[in-house]
Amino acid sequence: MKKDDRPVVCQVLHSLSVGGAEVLAREFAVNAASQFKTVFLCLDSIGEIGEGLIREGFTVECFGRKPGLDRSLISKTGKFFAEQNVQLIHAHQYTPFVYASLGRMRRRGLRLWNSYPPILMTEHGRHYPDIRKPKRVLANKFLFRKQDRCVAVGEQVKKALIENEGLSPARIDVIYNGVDVDQFQKSATDRCAARAELGLSDQDVAVFQIARLNALKDHATAIDAWHFLNNDPHIHLFIIGDGELADDVRQQISALSLQDQVHMLGVRHDVPRIIHAADILLLTSVSEGIPLTLIEAMAASLPCVATIAGGIPEVIINQETGLLAPIGDASKVADCMRTLSQDAAMRTSFGRAGRERAESVFSAAKMHNSYHQAYRKMIAGSTTSQSKVTE
Repeated sequence: MKKDDRPVVCQVLHSLSVGGAEVLAREFAVNAASQFKTVFLCLDSIGEIGEGLIREGFTVECFGRKPGLDRSLISKTGKFFAEQNVQLIHAHQYTPFVYASLGRMRRRGLRLWNSYPPILMTEHGRHYPDIRKPKRVLANKFLFRKQDRCVAVGEQVKKALIENEGLSPARIDVIYNGVDVDQFQKSATDRCAARAELGLSDQDVAVFQIARLNALKDHATAIDAWHFLNNDPHIHLFIIGDGELADDVRQQISALSLQDQVHMLGVRHDVPRIIHAADILLLTSVSEGIPLTLIEAMAASLPCVATIAGGIPEVIINQETGLLAPIGDASKVADCMRTLSQDAAMRTSFGRAGRERAESVFSAAKMHNSYHQAYRKMIAGSTTSQSKVTE
């Protein structure tokens, strides 16, 4: 059997359920397969994407983290790194980074600090409210070692890492999320078929909101906006996704008697196809990094309406590729919807500009190339450091 000489990269996540960071993690592994061998470690649960990766032949480990600081998980993590001969750890978000940092220190047979595998932490977004925690800033001085680096998915995220996490700007690179824009290229046939599936007429305006149903995505504001649009029955909202607030969303739709205008489609595995039924993409988040759903919408030549949260203004250019509204302002969201729904020429103009922006700024090829460069540089630096301390 031919020896596999590819460097081993371990991606550490909360889980591999359906979500933006999780989708990207899978894409990183698949895209890098010719250069790097990727294994996965899930702290909490494997998830649907993880199950799929296992079927594809990837190693996916899950430890089922206990509430609080699970000290047993630290040693398990270190053991997994050692067994898999991990040369680079790619942690998605802060908690996976903490366990990865503590776990690598428990790797058996390694006594010198510089011989620990480096960690690349990708910060996909920030919690809300985002505040500085002095204890965490102090902990970061211990957890982040010289060879570690961070990727912020946008400039706003980088700013938060500096101001609220106490990290040096020199340690942080900005790599924008990207999508395969060609996957979202649509035709008139695609649009007709997708709209027919949803029972839409030519006069209907279809608005898609594609996001996990949790508090950060603030679906409540979106639904409240449709309460302001009750005199515009031809404007339909289609909610794609699932999550812990699914029942709350259903109850709100029922309480406002919006069943004829607001429709829940659940999780869809055919977003690049079904999105062609849409006329507008909506995102009412209270906190965001660089949302893939907005980039996908622009790739599909859709105008967007979104809140001014986190890195969203880095993606959507107001009055050029979409319209921006204040966080939590249902009335303003409704105004944006009404404006776009009544102006087909504006929708076309915004959609065309969004497609051009997706191609030039948010392409998957550009994103993957940047990560591959970071992988190679960090692995090479770690190898050089280890050879020095063993001389």
